[in-house]
Amino acid sequence: MKLYNEFINIAKTFNKELDTIPLLYGSLGLEKVTGLDFSPEDIDILIPLIFLEGKWGRLKKIMEVQGYTMVDLHEHEFRKTNIKVGIVHIEDVKPFADVDYKNLEIFEDDGAKYHLLTIDDYLKVYHKSLLDSYRRTKKNNKDQIKINILNKLIQN
Repeated sequence: MKLYNEFINIAKTFNKELDTIPLLYGSLGLEKVTGLDFSPEDIDILIPLIFLEGKWGRLKKIMEVQGYTMVDLHEHEFRKTNIKVGIVHIEDVKPFADVDYKNLEIFEDDGAKYHLLTIDDYLKVYHKSLLDSYRRTKKNNKDQIKINILNKLIQN
């Protein structure tokens, strides 16, 4: 719940300061979509590429004002105490997993607007992630476990 509440604070700021609606991604997003506990270790956020290129300075400053320090420029990773936030561009989900990011539903919580993938979208993402040998080794088959759970949810 702590990570989700932190995401909501970030999303509010992105809504207001960047005029954009972020996508809550990764295990935390999956947890929100399914209502199941996936023990997320960080916050994964997808936003338009323009903020990671042309408007990077503004994004970095907004994160710093919220108490975050950039720890990895290449990965666009920020850290505040024990909270890690990774930011990636949303346009990547279309070529990576054939997810139509332009038509994602908008959710609202405590004044923050954000997007979530559907269970079907997550299945596409995790199936593609399984093809990545580094991720398969690093994540200790967590992606396959998630796929199995998602398949059960779809069958019910």
